[in-house]
Amino acid sequence: MSDQIRIEEVDSVSPAPRARVGDAESPADKLERKKDYLEGFLAQKPAPLAEGDEALQEAVIAALKEIYDPEIPVNIYDLGLIYGVEINGGHALVTMTLTTPHCPVAESMPGEVELRVGAVPGIGDAEVNLVWDPPWGPDKMTDEARLELGML
Repeated sequence: MSDQIRIEEVDSVSPAPRARVGDAESPADKLERKKDYLEGFLAQKPAPLAEGDEALQEAVIAALKEIYDPEIPVNIYDLGLIYGVEINGGHALVTMTLTTPHCPVAESMPGEVELRVGAVPGIGDAEVNLVWDPPWGPDKMTDEARLELGML
């Protein structure tokens, strides 16, 4: 076996072939297709909960009640940070907010909610939608949370 390095010199290299798209749709056609998709998406209403989905929703809410705000000794569900829990065939969508956009757990809390909800048996996919409108206020707390915090 030889330990030589061989060098091959070439005078020219043919250019790489260019991609050709002969039947690309026009920008107007593409926009029309997107409009059709969006209209169908917006017209779709949430399906009513099936019996299994109702039980899953209760299990997801129970999991949310195990997550506590690190600064307040109340779980995030009773604190009123959860605006909605939708279950659709094993997919969970949790709409939530935080007490303020500058909350110290603004980066970690949605991830924790997603992990905890995704760990509920029967949930195949969990998604968290963090919203700021309507803003959170003490009026969103349950009576149990107000009692715990001495606000009743």
